[in-house]
Amino acid sequence: MRAGSRSRPAAAAELAAILCASTRAVALTGAGISVPSGIPDFRTPGTGLWANVDPMEVAHIGAFRSDPDRFWGFYGERFASLVDKRPNRAHEVLAELERRGLLRGVVTQNVDRLHRRAGSVNVVEVHGSIDWSVCPECGGRVALEQVIEMTRRHAGAPECAACVAPLKPDVVLFGELLPEAAMAEAYSLASEADLMLCVGSSLAVHPVASLPAVTLESGGRVVIVTEGPTPYDRDAIVKLDGDVAVELDALLAALDEPLSES
Repeated sequence: MRAGSRSRPAAAAELAAILCASTRAVALTGAGISVPSGIPDFRTPGTGLWANVDPMEVAHIGAFRSDPDRFWGFYGERFASLVDKRPNRAHEVLAELERRGLLRGVVTQNVDRLHRRAGSVNVVEVHGSIDWSVCPECGGRVALEQVIEMTRRHAGAPECAACVAPLKPDVVLFGELLPEAAMAEAYSLASEADLMLCVGSSLAVHPVASLPAVTLESGGRVVIVTEGPTPYDRDAIVKLDGDVAVELDALLAALDEPLSES
């Protein structure tokens, strides 16, 4: 089934049936799931986070090491813009699916912590989280709210109180490897999944982009809910191109439909 082949209620009903028939479903999410929360994605022309800046200059581990003050000039503003963002309907639906036992967990490329705020419990954050910044020298951790206050009081990089070393956001920067434990958990979920629900991801950034292939190679199926093409469109049993919050809300409504009729 492809977008536009039938009405949204019919498409949602088919997706609901597929989800109910699965026993080991897992979600994989990318930046697109947070766009309805007011967080821009990365590569959309004109509005994406990298539309007006070179990520290699502001989001590379080399940039942090060579000029932490300039690095934090970018990240301080980004973190401040994220702190008050709230989960949207797409986050809430995934949390509800987990609560109902229809979803084993969420693997996310996002660092915005919105899945946890929505109520998801088993969340694998393969790119880290904005919740903490860490000291590269002593390993000390400083909470997001404290880091933001530090950047408001003083220009430049926030520093570790013990080491007076620049703090690093606990997120994966360009030039860094993804955390081994998180990726091992993500691959385990993908290999065991009989259904992977990909939401708001272009599925183009590796190694996370290989996870749908892991599910397919293990005999599972893939569903894609995202705007724009992905490399897995031909492999997906369902591809929906609408707004992710609208599409997942329709899915939940379809799951509840038999209850409303009984």
